[in-house]
Amino acid sequence: MKKTSVIHNKFVIERSYPAKPERVFAAFADPVKKRRWFVEGDHHEIEHYELDFRVGGRENARFRFKPGIPVAGLVCKNETSYLSIVPNSRVVFVSTMTIAENIISASLGTIELLPTEGGTDLVFTHQAAFFEGADGPEMRQEGWRKLLDQLTVELTR
Repeated sequence: MKKTSVIHNKFVIERSYPAKPERVFAAFADPVKKRRWFVEGDHHEIEHYELDFRVGGRENARFRFKPGIPVAGLVCKNETSYLSIVPNSRVVFVSTMTIAENIISASLGTIELLPTEGGTDLVFTHQAAFFEGADGPEMRQEGWRKLLDQLTVELTR
């Protein structure tokens, strides 16, 4: 029998953005904006992206890693379902990540948008189970930090 392992992890990332909650929420809801800050990148080529941003809707991204990356040539899929959406306030989703047809993680994410005098405080809570071949909790947290940095760039457009 093959031995398997699961690593459970939770992390919270907080950010402040100098934009109203409506603008921050739109960056999650609008497929063009979300693709720019969430999917596009220098280390992979996008093969497919779609966003149906509604409760029960799905977001699917498929990309292939470029040469020079340890997993070069492999296909990564991120499949997301939206569980709860409160406009300009909250987004709750579940997602799986797959590399080369192997599910490496399953996660629950909660985005909270809190209005402030200067704009919006974002609180992101990520809970996940990481399986064999996964990038692991530390790399996932770093990945989300970079994504939320990209959201900063998107909000300055």
